[in-house]
Amino acid sequence: MKMPYKSGTGTPMVGWYVYIVRCSDGSLYTGITTDVESRVSLHNAGRGAKYTRARRPVELVYRETVGDRGAAVRRECAIKRLRPIAKRKLRNVQ
Repeated sequence: MKMPYKSGTGTPMVGWYVYIVRCSDGSLYTGITTDVESRVSLHNAGRGAKYTRARRPVELVYRETVGDRGAAVRRECAIKRLRPIAKRKLRNVQ
């Protein structure tokens, strides 16, 4: 399978995602990545974000595809500013 490349740069195009995981204490953690499944595995192995290390296991409850890394960071910041009730409304996160 051929990897799509950005025009004229030789840099592979990578899809970016914003994701939310529910921690074992019920709190929600929001992050960005290019590989959601791998990132969730890292969180559960204790090699993800410092916040999730003491709150394992985590469960993926939301993912959203975004255009590029900049868009992912902006969307992550927007989600992090939401109140918990609004975060839970995203795709009916319980």
